[in-house]
Amino acid sequence: MEHDLAKGPASDAAPTGRGGRRATKTFWRKVREPLAQSRFVKNAIASLLAQFVRLVRLTSPLVAGSARFSGGAYAEFEPGIIALWHGQHLLTPAYYPKRKPLVAMVSRSADAELNALMLEKFGIEAVRGSGGRDNARHLDKGGAKALIALKKSLTAGKNVAMIADIPHGTPRDAGLGIVLLARLSGRPLLPVAIATSRRKVLEKSWDKTTINLPFGRSAVTIGAPIFVAADADDAEMERKRQEITTALNAATAEAYRLVDGRR
Repeated sequence: MEHDLAKGPASDAAPTGRGGRRATKTFWRKVREPLAQSRFVKNAIASLLAQFVRLVRLTSPLVAGSARFSGGAYAEFEPGIIALWHGQHLLTPAYYPKRKPLVAMVSRSADAELNALMLEKFGIEAVRGSGGRDNARHLDKGGAKALIALKKSLTAGKNVAMIADIPHGTPRDAGLGIVLLARLSGRPLLPVAIATSRRKVLEKSWDKTTINLPFGRSAVTIGAPIFVAADADDAEMERKRQEITTALNAATAEAYRLVDGRR
């Protein structure tokens, strides 16, 4: 009897080893989804991301040879369509001039919601949609609405920003959506790249996402404007798609060359 009583309390003790890890995982699964859906949590994370991006900008001075979003040689091409690559666009809000209107297309995926919230912290308007389809004639309903909203913003004199490559498609290869926007609006595509000397590349991510780190050097490069004629046929659209792909890759390579000090 005494032996049985002695064993009783031990069986009620907190789980240890594998049992404890399983309990922790079970608990995390239960709270993860409510946290992910919490507007308060999302806003808090977006605020932290915005502060981090500002820190990178503040501690990473522009190197000689960098371009600027405002004034200079590019003023005559505004409003324009700022073209960026996936995984290389995260610093754009911090480098874009304050109080200069900008509207950015952001994917409708749940993962991209944090990006949209972060843009709001910089006073940048987010339009949700996906405009990078392979076939511009078959944009989904959300993508078509987003392109119409961006066209209206350009007509109102606002610059717009758009990711050129297709989500989870071929990285560093532009889709036709951004070319279609240029054709519809008559406004030029501006290939833009931003790089920092201190960075961490997530090699396993599909787009080689780059996490820019503070206390280094930074560079902004803007390629020559690319116009798309209003009557461009399918063959011309494909040529322009290849042109913006080449121009964006060249701008990206130049930005990294500047911050890494290569000749």
